[in-house]
Amino acid sequence: MDVAQLKKVALFENLLPEQLRLVAQIVDELTVKPSTRIFADGDVADRFYFIVEGKVRISKQVPGMGEEALTILEPGEYFGEMALIEERPRSADAISNTTCVLGSIAKSRFDDLLFMNKDLAYDLLWTFVRVLSSRLRETNEKMRAFLVMAGKF
Repeated sequence: MDVAQLKKVALFENLLPEQLRLVAQIVDELTVKPSTRIFADGDVADRFYFIVEGKVRISKQVPGMGEEALTILEPGEYFGEMALIEERPRSADAISNTTCVLGSIAKSRFDDLLFMNKDLAYDLLWTFVRVLSSRLRETNEKMRAFLVMAGKF
């Protein structure tokens, strides 16, 4: 994957050119058709993904209701990053809404890169923290709205 494509991804947009070149060396690129399950809730979390082209739906299966879409992600956004932080199974499904071009980085390669490049590690992990915090706030607001509608709040 080239550096110009990486620069369009929110996670990498503030990296220096040399840092982008290092990241580019460990990216696997894949193309998936619409409605492809990229990963499922409960799968082993061994890599994360970012969207170069297309849209990806993050969802959960709700007993008695079926699939509940949590969010739709677009080019420049990333998902599955919790795999890089904790050793736990996936917590949701990721399904392509359209034909997608994705970048993917294996946890083992990402860990090696960060171990060898402490400044890069700091920059990337701080970005993860900000995005995870933002996503948690959004989830809290959705939960609050749901509880208000259900008369439980």
